[in-house]
Amino acid sequence: MAEKLLLRAIKGGKNTHIITLSGKRIIKIPSTIEKLPDLKTLYLQNNLISKVCPEISALTQLTILNLGNNLLEEVPEEMKYLTSLKKLHLFGNRICRFASGACDGLQNLILLNLNDNHLTWLPQDIGRLKSLTHLSVNCNELASIPIELCFLKDLCELQLNYNQLTCIPEEIKFLKKLQKFLLVRNYIEVLPEGICNLKKLSILDIAGNNIQIFPPRFHNLKLTEFYCEGNPLFLKQPTVALQQEDVWSLQEITSRYVMNQLAGKHPFLTRAIEQYPEVRNLISQAKKCPICGEFFLSIWLECVRFVPPPKRWKISRNLQLVPLQVLICSYKCFNRRDPDLFGIAQV
Repeated sequence: MAEKLLLRAIKGGKNTHIITLSGKRIIKIPSTIEKLPDLKTLYLQNNLISKVCPEISALTQLTILNLGNNLLEEVPEEMKYLTSLKKLHLFGNRICRFASGACDGLQNLILLNLNDNHLTWLPQDIGRLKSLTHLSVNCNELASIPIELCFLKDLCELQLNYNQLTCIPEEIKFLKKLQKFLLVRNYIEVLPEGICNLKKLSILDIAGNNIQIFPPRFHNLKLTEFYCEGNPLFLKQPTVALQQEDVWSLQEITSRYVMNQLAGKHPFLTRAIEQYPEVRNLISQAKKCPICGEFFLSIWLECVRFVPPPKRWKISRNLQLVPLQVLICSYKCFNRRDPDLFGIAQV
């Protein structure tokens, strides 16, 4: 049946731009496909294809390829020859890896759908998909995402629902055009501060994770929809807790002195620090206490401030207050805090 349809299409010559072979129980793609170099759209979903034939490499004008719901076990190497491809659907297969070089020629790809596969990782080569605007990898087994993904400057939509992610890299802040970010049902405990830099982000869904508190500037996001049900968010339930004494390491004491002297433009230290790149790198991680305004490095008190969600957000029904993380430098500052700032007690 597939061969007959292809022969009919071949007779159409350059007038054949779309071929639909979905649901035909095809085991392999007919090699005669190479005789249609001007083909624009090829639908092969809902078949029994386990490998892509080499002849598909001839389809250099193809813009849409749907291989969803087949038996593929990898993103095929042959994809790199489809240099005009804009939309690639590989959902519902058995894909657990990318073939070497599969991403090399996909410079025009704008949509990649890998939902419902068995991927445990994404290759660094994903960063080569420079035109990608929509990436969907729902219902896989991803434990992490590569930093290279965060440099896809045109990415507008990223779907990573139902995976095994425990964290999101700080480099997510470089996805300046990201508008929709879905992370439902993962194992994420902390959102990176960089997410607060995503000025175009309008839809964020983190339902069903392990998040307790949000980054300090989180409430400044221009969201229109925010969903967070199923997370163990901190609740505003004040209690009396035992207050300890400040105990700082020698490195912390020295670092605080140096950082605060540098903030005051100390001329000798400013010149000397240029000779010690490791020290510069260390103190570049400094945080500023919102109470006293001085810098600290690695020892702090984690506090929480509860703020109402912005009125423009469409939110989960049970979200009445957003817990925001606040880090302060010492118990001395904690005792000078505003009444709406709470320590996080272990109970």
